[in-house]
Amino acid sequence: MRHGMAHRLLNRTSAHRKAMFRNMICSLLEHEHITTTLPKAKELRPLTEKVITLGKRYQAAASDAERLALRRRAITRIGDESVASKLLTTIAERFQARPGGYCRIVKAGRRYGDNAPMAVISLV
Repeated sequence: MRHGMAHRLLNRTSAHRKAMFRNMICSLLEHEHITTTLPKAKELRPLTEKVITLGKRYQAAASDAERLALRRRAITRIGDESVASKLLTTIAERFQARPGGYCRIVKAGRRYGDNAPMAVISLV
């Protein structure tokens, strides 16, 4: 039975996985595309889409208190204040009319050293 098998563990501790995905989200939002292994890209997509949805909620927020709370939540999810600012202004405006599906994963062959499947994940 598959109880409790919702996500890939990627042979890492939970703290390492959390830090790795925080860094990957930061890099993806900063450069708008990154190359990584296919399983990491598949796990990164829902996390990134939730952060972009948070940015869209920031754009639609009515009160300053709500905007401040959403900005602080974005900074804690991303880890870098300048990238969070880019998310809340330019990236969220770009995806304002789009209902979802902000990331695209394209398979990029295999890595030379260990034959791992590689992928390019980018913002649409």
